[in-house]
Amino acid sequence: MRLSRYFLPVAKESPADAQIVSHKLMLRAGLIRQTAAGIYAWLPLGLRVLRKIEQIVREEQDRAGAVELLMPTLQSADLWRESGRYDAYGPEMLRIRDRHEREMLYGPTNEEMITAIFRDSVRSYRDLPRTLYHIQWKFRDEVRPRFGVMRGREFLMKDAYSFDLDEAGARLSYYTQLLAYLRTFQRLGVKAVPMKAASGPIGGDLSHEFIVLAPTGESEVFYDSDFDQFDWQQSELDYGNEADLKRLFDQVSGMYAATDETHEPARWDAVPEMRRRQGRGIEVGHIFFFGTKYSAAMGMSVQGPDGQPVVPQMGSYGIGVSRLMGAIIEASHDANGIIWPEAVAPYKVGLINMRADDAKCAAAADDLYAKLNAAGVETLYDDRDERGGAKFATMDLIGLPWQIVIGPKGLERGVVELKNRASGEKVELSIDDALARLAG
Repeated sequence: MRLSRYFLPVAKESPADAQIVSHKLMLRAGLIRQTAAGIYAWLPLGLRVLRKIEQIVREEQDRAGAVELLMPTLQSADLWRESGRYDAYGPEMLRIRDRHEREMLYGPTNEEMITAIFRDSVRSYRDLPRTLYHIQWKFRDEVRPRFGVMRGREFLMKDAYSFDLDEAGARLSYYTQLLAYLRTFQRLGVKAVPMKAASGPIGGDLSHEFIVLAPTGESEVFYDSDFDQFDWQQSELDYGNEADLKRLFDQVSGMYAATDETHEPARWDAVPEMRRRQGRGIEVGHIFFFGTKYSAAMGMSVQGPDGQPVVPQMGSYGIGVSRLMGAIIEASHDANGIIWPEAVAPYKVGLINMRADDAKCAAAADDLYAKLNAAGVETLYDDRDERGGAKFATMDLIGLPWQIVIGPKGLERGVVELKNRASGEKVELSIDDALARLAG
């Protein structure tokens, strides 16, 4: 994409009402624009990042055996009355009436709807287990939306729901999603530590929040430094191997990690002092087993192997897709701007022509741009007639992993400058060598 034709409204100064780094940088880098309190338009550069995060989440859900569908954003109040949550949910739920005076709501979550869909479609134990998911915009009318996409009212979320015949099956579904989440966050380039979460009235050990460590996080966190050496990819594990999945769960559960909400001082004191880590973090995911809370309340049952009715066991698994963008920035930035992990960067390379008015520079930059595109390297080409300092500042602000600089002096020597945004390392290479490195 040529920057001269792109829509990228960057700003030098942060808006006065932006309080945390991610909010400031997302506004300054032209990723989002606020349209109402807690509601944002996603501008072209931000939308590219959002779609890449969404796609990684989708691929890992598919790999784990979950099946994608799409549920509507508007839901009937009658569904929520079946579960007993309509009156109990609170003012965060946006309640509306249609022209026929039917009570509706803008869905903050989808337990009721997925339960009704599954209840009305499945009759036999042979249809279990199943895990269904979707990636959809949701709305919660926060009393005080703040921190940009970190605590907005409208947000993009992946929510999955598992249905199993018994608790043993539900545990396996939970372990499967635990592995899927570890792999998802590893691919996204963030370390999201699975921490013990409140399990509510059901109790038990099947509730974890995934926390990205960041100084501006809303939760105080306590964790064992053994997580720093943890294998987040777990590439040797097979989703179909129950024993391996159980070992992973036991390993994760055996290392101390908790937010201030679930912190246990006695267990914390048992962690060797040199391994204790304390800080702040941002929740980006939550997996949770809730048994028959919704299936029983909403009259779901299937015929079991012995012909008797069985109420399926359920779990839910959420990832804040839009929130993740803010969390990634909070964990990966410097004084000059964003530093995107390559997997989610809007473009891999920023190509800078230092002299748009120089025919040789323009020809060389145009030729390299064409070659990068032909090699499948996503490139944002700054071909504007602007001073070099402004171009460097823009590229550092938007945080693309690589920058290639073409200028008259370098061309005379047959080289271009290649800069790594994360490390700041700069090297001079021939155009062919730079192309080979980026396309490799």
